[in-house]
Formats: sequence, structure tokens, C-alpha cells
Amino acid sequence: MKDHVDFGKYGKAFQEGLCQLIFEDRPFADQIMEVLDINFLELEYLRVFVKKLFQYRTKYNMHPVADTIETILQTELGSESDLIKEQTCSYFLRIQDRGLQDSDYIKETALDFCRKQKLKEAMLHSVDLLRNSSFDEISKVINEALKLGSETNFGYDYIIDFEERFKPLIRNPITTGWTEVDSICGGGLGKNELGVVIAPTGAGKSMVLVHLGAQAVKEGKTVVHYTLELQDSVIAKRYDSCIVGYPLSELLNFKDEIFESISGIDGKLIIKEYPTKSASTNTIKAHLSTLKKRGIEPGLIIVDYGDLLRPVSAQKEKRNELESIYEELRCIAGEFKCPVWTASQTNRSGLNAEVITMESISEAFNKCFVADFIFSVSRTIEDKKNNTGRIFIAKNRNGPDGVVYPIFMDTSVVKIKVLTENNNIIISNGQRSEMVTPLPLSSKEQSELLKKKYANFRRK
Repeated sequence: MKDHVDFGKYGKAFQEGLCQLIFEDRPFADQIMEVLDINFLELEYLRVFVKKLFQYRTKYNMHPVADTIETILQTELGSESDLIKEQTCSYFLRIQDRGLQDSDYIKETALDFCRKQKLKEAMLHSVDLLRNSSFDEISKVINEALKLGSETNFGYDYIIDFEERFKPLIRNPITTGWTEVDSICGGGLGKNELGVVIAPTGAGKSMVLVHLGAQAVKEGKTVVHYTLELQDSVIAKRYDSCIVGYPLSELLNFKDEIFESISGIDGKLIIKEYPTKSASTNTIKAHLSTLKKRGIEPGLIIVDYGDLLRPVSAQKEKRNELESIYEELRCIAGEFKCPVWTASQTNRSGLNAEVITMESISEAFNKCFVADFIFSVSRTIEDKKNNTGRIFIAKNRNGPDGVVYPIFMDTSVVKIKVLTENNNIIISNGQRSEMVTPLPLSSKEQSELLKKKYANFRRK
């Protein structure tokens, strides 16, 4: 009968994931180091990797960074065979910037396994103590075993975690599709971040969210788009128009061409429709968890739009409910480690404002304090006739704000383009400098260009 116990029944992927978590997660390493017997690991190269990591922690009372581990593996494996050296170094290279889908499961399962083994050892030892030791001594042995591997994350340790604050932050931003905007917000909206589009009714909030989602799909990301106002098929058609470039009114005439174009896209798009005020943030979390169980990892989450979600708990004032909803959306971004875009309406003063500044959105802004990036879209009646408008960067945690960009916005083809950066306006103390923006083509000229484009397409 086999007396030795190990992680064999959990498989290679589980054990490699466990060792990766020990390296990447300092608090978890503190916790499991108390109960992990290195021999629980079946594979020799994993035992060598964890042994070197634990030796460094014991000697220097500090968790090693990647550069340190790399140096140790290059210089301190002299006693190991060439095969083990190669396997250990190859494993370390493989786990660099590799995300784990089941980290919580691996942590919980490994800790449970190791703590049970420690308790088993203590109970066997207690059998011997029964003959000559007091009850208090036996109780102490059992209680000490129960304490091992318990929660040890008491927060960020200023000294022990010194290296952590000098590691580069990996935001993995997803582009907005506008180079000028990306340049001031670190490449786009990053993981764990909440972005909010603010605009008056009829200004094109949903169109902007489709534009942002389409850019992510074209980058190969998995986009989960929640619609609380429009049908899922309507949103899908807007994606068709945005990605392929055909007008919404002409999509039926180009069905085959659209399918051929979108079939070559690496990204994935899931559109989930809920009736207005029927879904809460808990509904969204449950749906996202179901997707994850089926192997669909969200790369970007879009909620169209936050104001139409049902609050998890009813409160006296509506503004408090809205604040709570946006806080919960920020939590979803953190829990699923990806950006979340949503939209919100301005107050009445923003209806025909040329530029929607902080003053104009103050009433709506109180529910967006947790947001990382906020921009408003303003379009006057004249702008809608000329397919123009303005984007105002109201809040930007990763760069400057108070910047206005003139835009070209044609909702008939879901096309939104930031005009040249030379035309930027800076808002300062409520004052707006004069600018000259390029005049877009008139509707008639655009129609003529589209006809030529379709004629050329049919000839090919």
C-alpha cells in the first residue's frame, strides 16, 4: 500500500498552476509555505523551482521578483541534471505573464490538502503523547496544526513587499480606436478599470459603446456586450456596420459580404439582452461566471447602460442607488480582471451644449466617482446635421484630462473618428479657446462616395 501522498491525482496542470501562484502571490506563498511539503509535488523540476523560491524567502525574509528567480535558476542549479535544469528554466519562461483561470480553485484545494496532511501528522503524534503527556500538551499539538496554513494576508507589508511597488503595472489596455485618446490614457482602458461615456439622450451613447466594442473584437478580444434597452439583433447589426462599413439601412443587400468579412475576425462577441431594469449587477456576474465555466474569458465587458440596471438593494434616493450600481460595475471589472465600459445620461443642461464639461455633467457625475476614465459626447442640432461633435475628457486617472477633441460621427454607418490632434481644445477655468475644425463632407457628398464605393465593390 502506498504511504506517500502527493498531488498526483490533481494532474500536471494543477501542480504547475500551484507553483506559479506561489511565485506570483506573496500572501498565498506565506500561507502555503507553512504546510507545503515539497515532496507533495510529483515533478522534480517543480520541486526544484519551489525549493529555490522558499530558500530565498527564508534567507532574505523577502519574496523574490522575476529577475531574481531568473538569476538563481541560471546560477544555482549546478547540482541538478541537465534535463532538470532545462525543464525548470523552461517552466519559468512559460509562466511569465500567463494568466490562470482557476487560481481560486487551485489555492483552496492545495491548502485543504496540505492542512489535512499536517493535521493527520499531529493526530498520529498525539497517539504517542497519550501515554505520557498531559491533555494540555496534546491539545497544543492539535491546535498548532489547525493554525498552520490559515489566512496570513494582513495587507501590504511596507518592507517585505518593497519590490512589489517597483514592478511595472500591467494594465493590458484595450484601444478606444482613437489614437489621440489612447495617447493620453495609456493606450486605452486597462484591466480592472471602469470607463463611462456620458451624453444627453439621442447623442449616440450606444453607438459609441458599439464602436469601443468593435475595436476590441478587431483586436482579437472576447467582448461581452449587455444591452438593456435595444434588442440583441439591433446591437449585432450595429457591430456589422461598424466593423465592415456598410450603412445600417443597406446591410440586407450585403449579407454574404458581411459574413465573409466578420468570419475572418479573431475576436469573439457575445451580446446578452435583458429587459430594462430587470437585470442587476448580480445578474451580470452570474452570467459572466457561466461563460467562464464554458471556457469563455471576457476581455472587455460593455453595459449599455448602467443607469438601466436594477439596484441590488433599494435605497431611499435614486442617486444613491445609481452610485451603488457604478461601484458594483467597478467591482466586476476587478473580479473578472478586464475593462468595463458603460454609459450614463447627462442632466437637462447637456441637451444642446456645445461642450459638456464637468459643470454640465455634475448631476450625473456623482455616480461615477469610482470610474477611471470618463468622457462626454456632445452634439448640437447643427452637429447632427453635419455629422460632427465633440468628445470632452472629463476624468482620466492615467493621464491629463480637460481635453476636447472634435469628432466626425456618422450614425448611419456607426463611424466615429477623432479629427486631427492639432484641433484639440484645452478647457481651463471654464474657458474654451477658439478652434477651426475640418469641415466634413455633406450628406449628399457622402452618399455619392458610398455609391462609388459599392459600384467598385460589385466590379471586383
